[in-house]
Amino acid sequence: MMMRSLQYRSARPIAAGIALVLMAIALLNIPGAAAAPAAKVWPRWAQHDATSTATIDHKVWSTFLAKYVRRSRDGINRVAYGAVTPADKASLKAYLRRMAAVKISRHNRTEQMAFWVNIYNAVTVNVVLSRWPVKTIRQISISPGLFSRGPWGKKLITVEGVPLSLDDVEHRILRPIWRDPRIHYAVNCAALSCPNLQPVAFTRANLHMLLDRAAFEYVNHPRAVQVSDGELRVSSIYRWFKEDFGSSDPSIVAHLKRYARPALRAQLEKISRINDDGYDWTINAVR
Repeated sequence: MMMRSLQYRSARPIAAGIALVLMAIALLNIPGAAAAPAAKVWPRWAQHDATSTATIDHKVWSTFLAKYVRRSRDGINRVAYGAVTPADKASLKAYLRRMAAVKISRHNRTEQMAFWVNIYNAVTVNVVLSRWPVKTIRQISISPGLFSRGPWGKKLITVEGVPLSLDDVEHRILRPIWRDPRIHYAVNCAALSCPNLQPVAFTRANLHMLLDRAAFEYVNHPRAVQVSDGELRVSSIYRWFKEDFGSSDPSIVAHLKRYARPALRAQLEKISRINDDGYDWTINAVR
């Protein structure tokens, strides 16, 4: 009897551990189940030269985008991953090598922001191409950690001698340094529910125009905002990064109204809370 009791007691921690593992696996299979990383600045990248007038050449990336980003009838920009030639794959890799050699700390803030957005998007496209075909970027499970999914935690590029992951670029550089919610409309995670990958590279000259255009395109698309019978359903981006949009439902609604067309804005005037959210991780490939 005592032996059975001891066996039962020793089995309980094992059973509990198995349950936790199964729960973690289940959560990983629910899009957006995990909380987004906090925006915490990496002081190393806060350096800049406000007096700098130097520019960074993103023409190769812009040419790639113009060739392979295609606007679909549903309003979503899709990438023709399967059509990318070996020569253009090589050009993209060469572009990333040149960006890795840039002394970005010596540039002004606007040039830096455009640089980091382009880095994020170009690295994302490059990693998808490296594993193509895939149904979702989350299948590219190269991040460190037992329960990690996707490529976001892996060091994929080195800038100024420092290895960086996509998470580093987004959550330790872009979000905490600029504190601009429009960043979420600029960086693209290769999913259908993500804001559009713009068909042109970001530069110092077009940065704020493109940020506003990207915000307008997304907010006015049903994958971002839907109002039905007075209830508001939004992209999970607004839940994952709630703090970036003011940390409350009313502040998110106020943000949406800033970019909404008149008809949508009129609907949002009567709403103060978010009822639901969702996200489609299907790859943003040309069908």
